[in-house]
Amino acid sequence: MERKEKFETLSGIPLKTVYDESDSPKHTSQPGEYPYTRGIHQKMYRSRLWTMRQYAGFGSAEETNERYRYLLEQGQTGLSVAFDLPTQIGYDSDDQMSIGEVGKVGVAIDSLQDMEKLFEGIPLDQVSTSMTINAPASILLAMYIATAEKQGVDPKFIKGTIQNDILKEYIARGTYIFPPKPSMKIITDIFQYCMEHTPQFNTISISGYHIREAGSTAVQEVAFTLANAIAYVETALNAGLDIDLFAPRLSFFFNAHNHFFEEIAKFRAVRRMWAKIMKERFGAKSPKSWQLRFHTQTAGSTLTAQQPDNNIVRVTLQALAAILGGTQSLHTNARDEALALPTEESARIALRTQQIIAYESGVADTVDPFGGSYVVESLTDQIEEAALVYLSQIEELGGAVSAVEQGFMQREIRKAALATQRQIESQEQIIVGMNQYQLDNEVVPELLRVDPSLAKKQIASLQKLREQRDNKLVQTELAQLRQAAGSSENVMPYILNAVRAYATVGEICNTLREIYGEYVI
Repeated sequence: MERKEKFETLSGIPLKTVYDESDSPKHTSQPGEYPYTRGIHQKMYRSRLWTMRQYAGFGSAEETNERYRYLLEQGQTGLSVAFDLPTQIGYDSDDQMSIGEVGKVGVAIDSLQDMEKLFEGIPLDQVSTSMTINAPASILLAMYIATAEKQGVDPKFIKGTIQNDILKEYIARGTYIFPPKPSMKIITDIFQYCMEHTPQFNTISISGYHIREAGSTAVQEVAFTLANAIAYVETALNAGLDIDLFAPRLSFFFNAHNHFFEEIAKFRAVRRMWAKIMKERFGAKSPKSWQLRFHTQTAGSTLTAQQPDNNIVRVTLQALAAILGGTQSLHTNARDEALALPTEESARIALRTQQIIAYESGVADTVDPFGGSYVVESLTDQIEEAALVYLSQIEELGGAVSAVEQGFMQREIRKAALATQRQIESQEQIIVGMNQYQLDNEVVPELLRVDPSLAKKQIASLQKLREQRDNKLVQTELAQLRQAAGSSENVMPYILNAVRAYATVGEICNTLREIYGEYVI
C-alpha cells in the first residue's frame, strides 16, 4: 500500500515508482553545446558563479540606497530594484491615484533626481542592475542611462536588465498602461536603441515568474513565456531589426517552485526549446542568439505567513533546484515576505542561503549533475512535449498577442490556480504549518514597516523639483516626445531628453497616454 492514490508533479505529470533507462532517451549534447539542455556554458559555475541578487526597494531612494550598500558589503554581486506601485503604473507620488501606495512595495522614483539618489556612491560601471519595471521601462532605463552619464560612465559599459515584458502584465501581473500594440512598439524601440547605445544591457527579461505566481503549472510557465518571447522576436523582425544583433540581449526570468525534480527539468527543457526556436524557426546564425540566459527567483506564492521560519527551508530547496537547473542569476526570497517587506536580518539570511550553497555544498563544482538521471531526463522530455502542445494552440489563435486579447492564457492559469487551491483545501497538497502541523500560539516576528511620513517627504521633494527645474525646457521636450510618439520614430531618444530635463515619470507617461491611450480590460 502506498501513501497516496497517485503521485504526480505540480503540473500533473504522473510519477513512476522507479525510473530506468527505458524512461530516458539518450541526449548526446554536452554543456555549452546546442541545444544547451545541460547549460549554456561548458564549465558553468566552475568558471563563474551565478549572480547573487536580492530584490530590494522600499520607501525613499535614500533608504533603499542604504539597503543596497549593505547588501553589497555582505557579498551580493548584483542589484535588483523593486519600484513602488505608482512608479510601475506611471503615476507621480503626488497623483490622486498614488494615495496610500507611495514607497509601500518598492522605492518611489518620480524623476532623475530620485534615480541619482538611489545609486549615489554606487559606480554603475561596476555593478549589474536589474529593474522590475514594465510599462514605463523605457523611462526608468533612460533615468539609469542619465544617472550613469552624470557619474561619468559611458552608457556602453552599463550592465543589467529591464524586465520590459508587457505581455505577461496583461496575462498575470496587471501593471500595464498602454494597449498591446503601442506597448510592443515601445519595446522594439528599446531593442533598437540599446543595440547601439547600451550593448551590454539586457533589453528585456521575458518573465515566466509572474505567470507561475498567478497560479500556472510549470508546463504553462514554459509554454506561455516562450509564446511571449516568440511575439517579441517577430515584432522586432517586422520592424527590420537583425535577429543576431538583438537576440543575444534577450534574457528570461523564471520561478523556482516546490517540486524539486520538476523544476530542474523545467529549466533544462525551456533552454532546449528556446535554442530550437531561435535556430530552426527564426534562422538565427549566432550561438549567442540560441542561448537562453535566465534569472530565477524563488516562489513567493509558496511562502507562508504561518511559521515563517519554515520559508527558509522552502527557499533553500527552490534555490538549489534553480542552480542545478543552470540559472545565471538568482534571488532568494526572505522568510518574512508573506507578512511584509523583508527586514535587514531576513534579507541577510536569504543571501547567506545562496552563499552556503555556492561555497559549502559542492553543487557548483560539477556541471549539470542531474544530467543522465532517469527521472530528470524523463521529466525534461515530458515538459517539452506538453509545452509544445500549448505553443501549437497559441499559434492557432494567431500568436501570443492575439491569445492575450482573447484571454486564452488567463483562463488556463485560472483553471490551474483553482485546481491547486482545491488540493490545498482538501489537504491533498500538504503545506507544512498552514494546513497541517499548525501551532496554536504563533509569535509574530519583528517586521519592517515603511515610515508613513515618507509619502509627505517624497511629495515635498517632487514639488520642490518642479519649482527649481527649467519648466520651459520640460514642456519643449514633452512636446517633441508627443510628436515622435504620434509618428513611426523611435521614442527612446525623446524620452531620454525629457528625463535629462527632469520631466517626471507621470508627466512622460501622461504624454504617451495622450497618443496611445490606456488599456482597459
